[in-house]
This record gives sequence, C-alpha cells and structure tokens, in this order.
Amino acid sequence: MGAELPVAEGLVYGAGGQTLDVYRGGGLQETLPVVLLWHGRGADERDVLAPLASAVAAAGALVLVPDWRPDAPDAGRSHLAESVAFARRNAARFGGDPERFVLAGWSLGAKAAIGVALNPDGLDGWRPTAVVGIAGGYGTAAPTTGAVPLDDLLGAGAPPPSTPVWLLHGTADTVVDVRQSRALRAALERLGGRVTLVEADSDHAGVIMAEYDLAAARCRPSTAAHALRAGARAARLVARAAGAGAQRADSMTA
Repeated sequence: MGAELPVAEGLVYGAGGQTLDVYRGGGLQETLPVVLLWHGRGADERDVLAPLASAVAAAGALVLVPDWRPDAPDAGRSHLAESVAFARRNAARFGGDPERFVLAGWSLGAKAAIGVALNPDGLDGWRPTAVVGIAGGYGTAAPTTGAVPLDDLLGAGAPPPSTPVWLLHGTADTVVDVRQSRALRAALERLGGRVTLVEADSDHAGVIMAEYDLAAARCRPSTAAHALRAGARAARLVARAAGAGAQRADSMTA
C-alpha cells in the first residue's frame, strides 16, 4: 500500500473550532467507503494517526481524522458527535459514500467508537456500518455515551448487537491489556454478535505505526519492524471492515 497525502487539511468541523484532515485513495471517479478515525487520550493529536490513515486511504477508502479534546468538560463528547455529523454531511463532497460508514478509533478513541455501536443512546440512535476498536479498553465509561461498553453488552436483556465489530490489539501492550479486547470479543460472541479480533505482536503505539516519544510526551511515527507489521495489519483490518478495495482485500488476510 502506497502513502496517501491528505486531500484537505485543517478543516473546521464543529462549533468548538476543532479541525480534521481528509485522506482519499482510489480513482477520482470512484465512490469510496468512509472511515472516521478517532485518536486517543492526548488532546488534538490527529497527526498521530496520519500513518494509519494514509495506509487505509491507500487501500481504497475516504478517511477523516479529527482532533478532539478528552480534557473538555464533557470529556470530548460534543467534539466526537460533531465529527460524525460533519463526516456524514460532507463525505460525498470528497467522493465518499455516507451509507458505507465505518467508525474506528485507537485507545480511548476505540472505546468511544465501540460505545456508539453498542449503546443506542450514543449518537441519537445512529449506527455506523461497522466499528473498529484498536487497542481499546472497554471496562470504563466511553466518552461518547457515558456508559461502559462491557456493561452495555452484559446488562439484563441486552439485545444482540447489530453492528459488526472488528478489534485489533497488541499482545505486548502495557498501557491497555490485550485481555480487554478478548473480554469484549467473548461478550459479543455470547450474544451472537459479529466480531473479529486480530492480535498483533506489538505494543500500544506500535499498532498504529507509532512509538511514544517521552521527551515530546506524544507519539511519533515509528520505523520499528514490529510497528510497521502491526500497523499494516491494522490498516488492512479497517479496510476490510469498510469493504475498501474489495478485490485486493479478498487476497489479503489481517
């Protein structure tokens, strides 16, 4: 998969003035599935997801990566909701199909995305076509819903989730234990949900082709072999969830 540069950078998407970048793969006449990709706990860190977004776009998707602020008074819920509204409203403008909409996230962003798929009160009942959680923890409240994703699944009378769930987690993750994703998979399977879990030989940042820079107190792109392998698997997983590049995706495994 070749690199894709943003086709639009720093677009303001909501009342709070937060911005996002848009990456587009595929031919100019092709209508692409849409992927909205949320970063983790660091405030306004959309740049951290640039390598992953580029790889997903190169596989044949329209990818939007917004900044958001988990340290906001509402834990970032309004930013996340506004980014969804913007993507649904403007996807066609960039050649995307808003009816094929994958919500994906990394770390805290994964919890936020999974929360939307599992809780009908998340975004006024809206559901994505599929959801992808990368290195997420699902035992505490999601910023999108205020509810715990595992509790949403395990509550009395919880219905089988209708949204396909795709998960990826690094087995060397010391920030969020891989058992978090295993527990979510087990709960979904018990309810008859459609779920796929891929485990990669990498750590928390490596699964998005990044590494943590202690001096800068943020993630930066990584050239480590384990990160490049894991990040490529994550990109293929998101592309598969979106149905991007179907012929190419059918020939690859996550």
